[in-house]
Amino acid sequence: MKSLKSIKNWTLTKSLKNNNFSFKRNYVLRFVPSLLLTNAFKSISSWKNYKATPLLKLDKLQKHLKVNNIFYKDESKRFHLKSFKALGGAYAVEKISKGKKNIISQYVSDTRVKEIKKFGAEVIRVKGDYENSLNECKKLSKKNNWKIVQDVSTKEYKLVPQLTMAGYSIMIKEISKQTNQYITHIFLQAGVGGMAAGVVTGVAKYFKRIPKIIIVEPDRADCVLQSIKHNKLKKIKIKKESIMGGMSCNEMSYIPWQILKKTSNCCVSVSDRNIAKTVAMLKDKKLSKNSIIGGECSAPGIMSLVGVCNNTKIKKIIELNENSNVLVIGCEGNADVKLYKQLLSKGRK
Repeated sequence: MKSLKSIKNWTLTKSLKNNNFSFKRNYVLRFVPSLLLTNAFKSISSWKNYKATPLLKLDKLQKHLKVNNIFYKDESKRFHLKSFKALGGAYAVEKISKGKKNIISQYVSDTRVKEIKKFGAEVIRVKGDYENSLNECKKLSKKNNWKIVQDVSTKEYKLVPQLTMAGYSIMIKEISKQTNQYITHIFLQAGVGGMAAGVVTGVAKYFKRIPKIIIVEPDRADCVLQSIKHNKLKKIKIKKESIMGGMSCNEMSYIPWQILKKTSNCCVSVSDRNIAKTVAMLKDKKLSKNSIIGGECSAPGIMSLVGVCNNTKIKKIIELNENSNVLVIGCEGNADVKLYKQLLSKGRK
């Protein structure tokens, strides 16, 4: 695999400055109240085997990109699920439902299905994408009188997504104790926007200073960028699914939209092209002294940071420089073991 010199050609597909940016803590916490965040941390931190996930430094990459620090929140160590989702989804389930039904789309890999079944869930595949599976879930939930636990909020369905986002905010609570450096920039992956908005609520509650927020999406599923561009919730058509499966969503969730439309400084999108290379570079200590297991949805934050650094105009707009302390979210490890091995092998060529 090539050295760090190879990243000089990495680019963004699209970038957009948010002209409606106006970060106000009280505004953010109106949508996910501070008490919910406090209760989420109190509950989750009492779970068996809870511990803060590592905050690593991508020291080799930060030196190459000439920024002060690049922090990597390693969610591959989150309980035994290897993903940040153990925070939000599990917490919401604990609070709302004891059901064991789970409906997922046809694009979810067999490996992920097997992992879900290990928890005693019945998995029902639905033909189509994320939206199709969600619609089927609503239909069957109504028929069987189930409780729906999912992170897509609407005007009528808010509590569970709020609980989920409150769970995600714990990453920021932990980070606020793990470094005394002020974070100046956060690169946040977005699908329907739940994790990104959850992190932003954490910023509003736990950080003393407000960093620049950069939203990262697959170029095949840039519903946040398109919504901010048109200043309204925009549903897009996904012509081909991205490798970044968990981020391949065609429409934002309602509450994340309310939060991110005001708090995002910039939106960027990236292609699948450098996913495998990033996965391999993390593993093979090309980016830091640590060997890091980062999955397909952990790579985009790093890829977009590199893309911004290679784009003088965007870099200037978000004031990224040698004094910047950047945070990227390594939101998952090898949650899909088979796909991870494939990406690792490809990225090493």
